[in-house]
Amino acid sequence: MAAQSFDMIVIGAGPGGYVAAIRGAQLGLKVAIVEREHLGGICLNWGCIPTKALLRSAEVFHLMHRAKEFGLSADKIGYDLDAVVQRSRGVAKQLSGGIGHLMKKNKVTVFMGEATLPAKDKVSVKTDKGVEELTAKAIVLATGARARTLPGLEADGDLVWTYKHALQPVRMPKKLLVIGSGAIGIEFASFYNTLGADTTVVEVMDRVLPVEDAEISGFAKKQFEKQGMKIREKTTVTKLDRSKGKVVAHLEKDGKTETMEFDTVISAVGIVGNVEGLGLEALGVKIDRTHVVVDEFCRTGVEGLYAIGDIAGAPWLAHKASHEGVMVAEVIAGKHAHPIKPGSIAGCTYCHPQVASVGMTEAKAKEAGYEVKVGRFPFIGNGKAIALGEAEGMVKTVFDAKTGELLGAHMVGAEVTEMIQGYVIGRTLETTEEELMNTVFPHPTLSEMMHESVLNAYGRALHI
Repeated sequence: MAAQSFDMIVIGAGPGGYVAAIRGAQLGLKVAIVEREHLGGICLNWGCIPTKALLRSAEVFHLMHRAKEFGLSADKIGYDLDAVVQRSRGVAKQLSGGIGHLMKKNKVTVFMGEATLPAKDKVSVKTDKGVEELTAKAIVLATGARARTLPGLEADGDLVWTYKHALQPVRMPKKLLVIGSGAIGIEFASFYNTLGADTTVVEVMDRVLPVEDAEISGFAKKQFEKQGMKIREKTTVTKLDRSKGKVVAHLEKDGKTETMEFDTVISAVGIVGNVEGLGLEALGVKIDRTHVVVDEFCRTGVEGLYAIGDIAGAPWLAHKASHEGVMVAEVIAGKHAHPIKPGSIAGCTYCHPQVASVGMTEAKAKEAGYEVKVGRFPFIGNGKAIALGEAEGMVKTVFDAKTGELLGAHMVGAEVTEMIQGYVIGRTLETTEEELMNTVFPHPTLSEMMHESVLNAYGRALHI
């Protein structure tokens, strides 16, 4: 059978791949997309979306316990874990089905199967019905990533889980160990802790949420501990001894080892790129620590071959992947595309309290040689936060003292993941403190704290 010819072939239908396919089709390209499992990739099926559904259930459960504070009564508060999980899976299924509709709407040809690249302009897809041979001048790698496994800490789906197991738990943990306090680890710790698991989080770095501003990490840690979480920093899990119904973890800190017993362990120690089995090395693609090396336009150095999203390295975020997908499609279509600025991509963590940030931390700005002005504003000074019963949190802004450039913004507290985009737009537009100060923020809103933090950096805060 003759090979089918396309202008652009995308391998992987996650938030990077499917968006690249849609944008390519919008620009008049004949596009095919190859997916081996589910449309929507990890994000829609096993990551961003289903975890938020779980966390929403935990949030509602937590609020029900606070009913008396709001003049309400709620008796016999409980949960059905199977129903919580079923709702989460239903949300994922609904959105995954929506991607199929978008592919049809945009006339993108979908191939469900395993892809390999026998040549730089050829894709071979192994499907249930046989092998499909495809050709295109432009091929976009969007194969994503998977959970990293460390020797001795491998998941078994029973006692030791990855994020996939944690999304479809075989039981409710009684005593839970979470290894790693990045976004994935701390979100699952927050979910299971809220539902009643005795939760311990172990982090090898010197603080939880180690990529965040140190002040924000410290604030979040205090809130986690108030909720009953146990946080162990500068600690390594060196070994897991498994027996029926229990795991004994060996924890090492400062050269000393102690053991602790758990019934469930979640390993969240990072991700590795899905680069194997594609034939990339034979094509001359450079791979560094499981990620494809690319330039600012996601070009691999092999003519016509691009890589986007998690496979192309940090930051490992769905919205970064989607934006790269749009950019690459525009490059392929011959449009004037703008490269992504990693420093203007927000990171969001949906634990309780939420954490969000964009740009440089205070420490990084100082390391980079900036003289900085730092503003802070607490949730307790905001009327809407108090009315919501969410008075624990803070907004922090970092400015270049010489130019007024917004170098970074960092938040912890209720709904900060929805607010951070204001500062993202500010950084994209190269906003200075003057424009932010002269912006009228609506009252009463949580967003007023964003304004007050800017004012505070210049000694002008009104409500503290």
